[in-house]
Amino acid sequence: MKTFFILSLFALVGTCATEKYTTKIQNLKESIELVDSIKVVKYANTITEEELSTHLYKFSSDEFQGRKVGELGQKLAANFIKNYYISEEIGSPFDDSNYYQIIPESFFSKGIKASENVLAFIEGSEKPKEVIIISAHLDHLGVNENGNVNNGADDDGSGTVAIMEIAQAFKLAKMAGHGPKRSILFLHLTAEEIGKQGSEFYTKNPVFPLEDTVTNLNIDMIGRVDDAHKNNHDYIYLIGSNRLSKELHYVSEKVNKAYLNINLDYRFNSEKDRNDYYSRSDHYNFARHNIPVIFYFNGEHEDYHESTDTPDKIDYKLLKKRAQLIFATAWQIANQPNRILIDDKHPLLK
Repeated sequence: MKTFFILSLFALVGTCATEKYTTKIQNLKESIELVDSIKVVKYANTITEEELSTHLYKFSSDEFQGRKVGELGQKLAANFIKNYYISEEIGSPFDDSNYYQIIPESFFSKGIKASENVLAFIEGSEKPKEVIIISAHLDHLGVNENGNVNNGADDDGSGTVAIMEIAQAFKLAKMAGHGPKRSILFLHLTAEEIGKQGSEFYTKNPVFPLEDTVTNLNIDMIGRVDDAHKNNHDYIYLIGSNRLSKELHYVSEKVNKAYLNINLDYRFNSEKDRNDYYSRSDHYNFARHNIPVIFYFNGEHEDYHESTDTPDKIDYKLLKKRAQLIFATAWQIANQPNRILIDDKHPLLK
């Protein structure tokens, strides 16, 4: 009888604890209120298939020689991105015409030459010291042993041009008097393909203090469809969204449900995922510093790291929709009243 009573007591305590946690999560979800819905739709619609295609055909052309770190093609690619921001009158965080964060040759190994991250910046109107980073890597694999250019249209040309269009959308909003309340850094990273070294360099030499970095939305391959979704293209893998901040996760889900309703696939977010995608792209270097992240990814396909990853194989309608999702998520994070918090610091989860 005594044993039964003790077991019943443990079961009751466990149930109460579960109910309390469930209540906390529900309160967190209910605390998230979408902001500026009409504006979000208006400026998301400035992201177009036509512009994405124009940018990507250029960025992943043979002219850029596969964008190998430190080589001429990568330099040309970085210059292309810089000139885009100049033409769009989107400034640099360095207060001049310098959009480059130079990474010296000494930072690399194996004879890799000096390279550069490319940074553009829109300052927040109310909380400028709080910074949202939207990132993608600009480098790729260069020319293969057979002399074929690794164009990297999906990897990561798709992420690169998505950021360019997202930046333009925020700039148009700012010109109309609707600039983001928090600052946004558009961060084009080099040296991802040789071990995420561009993002490692940035986190060791941040332009803005890491403690002021609200979140990192990282985009790496969002223009194609993998084998698991050949019968339903309307998806995107999200990795890391709940690892540090459940608030970020639920903001992401609420934004998606309200505006795009894409199938958010979390299968690769599992800590037991044998692919370990969570640690394989640039967001990981931010997550290591306790900065909440979301990694947007379409999965691997038959042309992954092959010279056949070309711009004609990109689904531009899908690329547009995914870019609009990231824009809408960034808009919410930039403009909601409270800063996104990690779980340990969130008052509703204590």
